[in-house]
Amino acid sequence: MYDFDIGIVGGAGHVGLPLGLVFASKGQRVILYDVNKQAMELIQQGQMPFIEYEAEPLLNKVIDETLFLSEDVKSLSSARFIIVAIGTPVDEYLNPKLRALLDLFAELHPYLSSHQTIIIRSTVFPRTCQQVLRLLEKMGGGPWHIAYCPERIVQGYAVRELQRLPQLVSGLSERAVRDAEELFSVITPHIIQVTVGEAELAKLFANAWRYIQFAAANQFYMVACNFGVDFDRVRQAMMDGYERATGLAAAGFAAGPCLLKDTMQLLALGNTSFPLGQAAMTINEGLPGFIVENLRQKYDLTRTRVGILGMAFKADIDDTRDSLSYKLGKILRFYGAHVLYSDEFAKNPTFVSKEELVASSDVVIVGVPHSAYRQLSMPQGVEVVDLWNVIPSEAKS
Repeated sequence: MYDFDIGIVGGAGHVGLPLGLVFASKGQRVILYDVNKQAMELIQQGQMPFIEYEAEPLLNKVIDETLFLSEDVKSLSSARFIIVAIGTPVDEYLNPKLRALLDLFAELHPYLSSHQTIIIRSTVFPRTCQQVLRLLEKMGGGPWHIAYCPERIVQGYAVRELQRLPQLVSGLSERAVRDAEELFSVITPHIIQVTVGEAELAKLFANAWRYIQFAAANQFYMVACNFGVDFDRVRQAMMDGYERATGLAAAGFAAGPCLLKDTMQLLALGNTSFPLGQAAMTINEGLPGFIVENLRQKYDLTRTRVGILGMAFKADIDDTRDSLSYKLGKILRFYGAHVLYSDEFAKNPTFVSKEELVASSDVVIVGVPHSAYRQLSMPQGVEVVDLWNVIPSEAKS
C-alpha cells in the first residue's frame, strides 16, 4: 500500500536523521523530508551534516538502499508512518512557541490520511498533541491516529542509545499506541506504555531534572570559590566510598537547545509555580558572569587577553546552539578584554587553534571539556579557569 514504511519530517536534523538511520539499518524503508538543502546534499553524498558517532558508516550502507531523501512534502503521502521531529523553541520571553508546530501540521494536512499513523517525536508543551489532533479534525479527513513518543537520546550518541534505551509510547487512539509499539519494537527491546500527558511530562521532567542537578553543582562551585576552596576536591572527597553523594555533578556550563528550554516550559505550564526551575536558570545562566567577576578582582580586563577553549555546548560535538561560552565571551568583551575562541569540532573562521590560544592568552577558560584538552599543556604564568578539571593539574603549572 505504501512505498515507504516511515517518513520523517525534519529528517536532516539531530533527532530525525539518527532515527532514520537506525530504522533503515533494520530494514525499514525510510524517506527523510527536510527543507535544509545543504544538509540534504551532504547526506546524499554519504556525509553527516553534524557529529553523530557511529552514524556515517550506517549512512553509507543504507543510502539509496533503504534510506531515501526528499525535499517535496508530497512524498510523505507514500509512507505508512509519519514521524515529526522538528525543533520546538521558546520565544524571547522563554514561553513555548506552539504556532510553528501547528502551522507545520496545517501544511502537511493535504498529504496525510487516516490510514497513516502520525508520531510526534519533538519535545512539546503539555497538551500540544491534543491541539494537533483538534487542528487536523477541523481541517477534515480522519479519523486521525496520533502517537507521542518523545526522544530521550544524548546528542552525538543517538545511534547507540536508540537501540539501548527504553522507548516511551503513548497515543490519542488505541490504534496509534498499538502501531507505535510495533514500530519502535523494531529498534529497541523495551517499550513503556504511558498516557500522552505522562509522556509529555516525563520528557520535560527529565531535562529539568538534569538542569537542576547542574545548578546544584554550580551553586556549590560558587560557594567554594568564594570560600577559597577547590570545589572539585570537595566533590571527590564527598563521593569517595560514599554512595549517597555519587550523583553530584561536576560544575560547568549547562547549555544547549533543550535543558533550559524544557525547564522554562514547565514554568509556563498554567498556574504551576516552579521556583526550582527559576532558581536553576538564575544559577546556570549566571555562571559566566560569576567567572568574569572573579577575574575582574584579579585583573584589569582592558589589558588582559582571555582565551575560551570550547565553543560547543557539550563535549566532543560540533553544536554551538545556546552555548554559554558565547555569553562568557560577550561579558568579557563588555569589560574590555581581548577574547580568543577555539573549538575542536565547531568550525568558524574567527576561531584559532588551541595551541595558538594558550600561547596568546593571559587567562584560559575551559568552556567545554573536549577530550583533546586532556593532553594540552599550559605556558608558565597562564591562569587556567577549568570548572570541568579536564586539563591535568600538572599541565596548569
